[in-house]
Amino acid sequence: MSSKNSTFNQLFSIPVIVAALGYFVDIYDLLLFGIVRIPSLKDLGLSEADVSTVGASILNWQMTGLLLGGILWGVLGDKKGRLSVLFGSILTYSLANIACGFVNNPEMYKLIRFVAGIGLAGELGAGITLVSESLPKHLRAIGTSLVAGIGLLGAVFAYFTVEIFEWRTSYFIGGGMGISLLLLRIGVFESGTFEAIKVQKHVQRGDFFSFFTNKNRLKKYLKCIAIGLPTWFVIGILTTFSNEFGKALGILDVKPGLSIMWCYVGLSIGDLLSGVLSHILYSRKKAVGIMMVFALFFAILYLFSGLKTSTQLYGGCLLMGIGIGYWAMFVTIGAEQFGTNLRATAATTIPNMVRGTVVIMTMLYGNLKPGIGVIYSGSIVGLICFIFGGIAIYTIEETHGRDLNFIEN
Repeated sequence: MSSKNSTFNQLFSIPVIVAALGYFVDIYDLLLFGIVRIPSLKDLGLSEADVSTVGASILNWQMTGLLLGGILWGVLGDKKGRLSVLFGSILTYSLANIACGFVNNPEMYKLIRFVAGIGLAGELGAGITLVSESLPKHLRAIGTSLVAGIGLLGAVFAYFTVEIFEWRTSYFIGGGMGISLLLLRIGVFESGTFEAIKVQKHVQRGDFFSFFTNKNRLKKYLKCIAIGLPTWFVIGILTTFSNEFGKALGILDVKPGLSIMWCYVGLSIGDLLSGVLSHILYSRKKAVGIMMVFALFFAILYLFSGLKTSTQLYGGCLLMGIGIGYWAMFVTIGAEQFGTNLRATAATTIPNMVRGTVVIMTMLYGNLKPGIGVIYSGSIVGLICFIFGGIAIYTIEETHGRDLNFIEN
């Protein structure tokens, strides 16, 4: 009984709870633009034709902010500590989301979503790093999956908030939740693993460029990024632009916000499932590989099975979401691949590099669309993502049960 109580207390410790709630707010704010994209841009006076192009542009600005913010917060996480990133990132994106409630033109919208993206970049990587270093190695997979499984439900909360409130109010709610969350973080202690290395003055911490100066380290880094590509193909292309895929399939009543919500319900289920799979199989690689094949299967059905109704399309988003629910596991793999002096940099930059590739995905999708149509342009982008992801997870080192108390030379 005492052993069970100890496991429960470790899994639901303050770092895990705070990281999960932080990721909940992070996901709410990250996905909010995708949900309010159409009503907010129409409210700003854009025509139906301009909503798609301007919306994609604003999304790209947000994703570029995530890319740059990932580097900023990752380096700070290894130099100053995991907690400094958690505080700084949430304050940045909370204030930016409050500011989004006051925008009155697309140009200002782009700039503020860029700043919000910078802030949003730090939450997940720092949280996963802190939890990974706080939990015993046999509980890391389940612990980090709990963080993501609970946190991803922020997308569901975002959808219903937008359904109940006006889009500007939804931004204010997101910013308010973030500011409130700062009070909870006061009781969280820094990672003991980081504190141990902090006093070692000779160890260089948070050197982002060191990923590119060592061949083996660069290979690992690029493989970690590639593993995550299918996740944001499903989120950033198939789900975000689900109204376009719906029209191509003859379904005219698709709401992208609802598609995003169902995708993230699936993601939450999948993240919990991937943690359990990794624990049972004693393998990160096998768990992610199974989930990736599941996602590929339902992505093919989504595009080519001839869906007839919006309900079927939303069901497809749910099932694809379950398949890409290895998001937390993928970030955990990135954290476990590298030493303590680079771990926060890796865990923070890797998911944001993946998010940043959405800019390339949307550009490729948009450029192919006029020539070959929505379905086939989406298929080509997806094929590239799944090929790179499959090769990466097959060839990367297994990290299940790895001791994290080591440094990169």
